[in-house]
Amino acid sequence: MDVARSMKIFVAVAEAGSFTAAALELDATTGYVSRAVSDLESRLRTRLLNRTTRRIALTQAGERYLTRCRDILASIEAAEGEASQAHATPSGTLRVHAMASIGQNYVVPAAAAYQRLYPDVAVDLTLSQDVPDLLEDGYDVVLRVSPDRLPDSNYICHELGTVRGILCAAPAYLAAHGTPATVDDLARHARLQVALSVFPSDRWRLIGPDGEHDVPLPEHRFKVNVPDAMAVALHEGMGIGALPTLAARTSLRTGMLVRVLPEYHLQALDIYAIYASRQYVDAKIRTWVECVRASIADALAEDARLAGNYAERRTAQSDTAATSAMPAATRG
Repeated sequence: MDVARSMKIFVAVAEAGSFTAAALELDATTGYVSRAVSDLESRLRTRLLNRTTRRIALTQAGERYLTRCRDILASIEAAEGEASQAHATPSGTLRVHAMASIGQNYVVPAAAAYQRLYPDVAVDLTLSQDVPDLLEDGYDVVLRVSPDRLPDSNYICHELGTVRGILCAAPAYLAAHGTPATVDDLARHARLQVALSVFPSDRWRLIGPDGEHDVPLPEHRFKVNVPDAMAVALHEGMGIGALPTLAARTSLRTGMLVRVLPEYHLQALDIYAIYASRQYVDAKIRTWVECVRASIADALAEDARLAGNYAERRTAQSDTAATSAMPAATRG
C-alpha cells in the first residue's frame, strides 16, 4: 500500500466533498478512489469518513487525520523540491579529496574561483597522499594523478590535464658540485626522489630529444612523500631532485631552484576528477568539475610556459657565457 498516495487521495476526497469529484481531480476512477480510502481506514482501523448516498462527512478522527496528512504531504513536496533543486542549483557542502601538492597548488585556487561563482556552496577539501574510497569515505569528487589511464570502474572519470616532472636543484648546490650537462653526468650527483606511488622508487625515467633514459637512484639518505617537502630539501642543497612542475613553480619563479637538464622531463602524470555517476548529477558536482577543469587547464598552461621560458633563458644565458669566454679574435 502506497501510504502517501492514499493520504493524497483522502485529502482530495475530503476537500472535494465527494469521491466522484476527487476522482475527476486526480484523473482516476471513482472506484479506485473509494477503495484507496477504504484501504487507508482498514490500515488505521479507524473510520475517517461517514458516507451517505448523497454526501460524505469527516469523522472527528478524520478531521484530525486530515490536518496531519496536509502537513505530511507539504513536507514531502518540500523535500522533493529540495532534492530536485540540487540537480539545478549548486548548494550545500561539496566534499573533495586531492593529493597534497595538487590540492595546494591547483585545487585551492580552483575552490576560490568556484566560490566566487557559487557562494552558497561550502567546499570541504581533504588533502592526503592516500587514495580514498569515493563512496565509503563520503566524497563527492576525488582528484587523482596517474602515469597511466585509470582502470575501468563504475565511477565517472574526467581527465583534467597532464603535469610533468622536472629535475631541479638549488643554485648553491650546483655552484658547489657543478651543473650536469648530460644525463650521464647525473651519476656524480646526489639524486633525490620523492616517494610517490606514481613514480618508480628506484629510478628516474627521463624523456628528452634523444629518447628515454632510466637513471638509477642510490639508496636514499633522505626520503619524503610530499613534493612540497622535497622542494624544501632541494632548497637546502641536499642534491638534485625530481618534482612535478606544480611543486616547483614558485621556487623556479623566485630563483630558489633552477632546472637541471631542462631539455628533459620525467614521465607525464594525468590528473583526473572522479565522481559517482553521470545520471542526475548534483549541480554542485557538475559545476565543480567544470570549474576545476578550466582552472587546472589554465594553471598547467602557465606552468608549461614558465618551465619552457626558464629553459630558454638558461640556454640563452649559457650561450652568452660561452660567447663571453671566447678569445676576442674568435668571436663572429
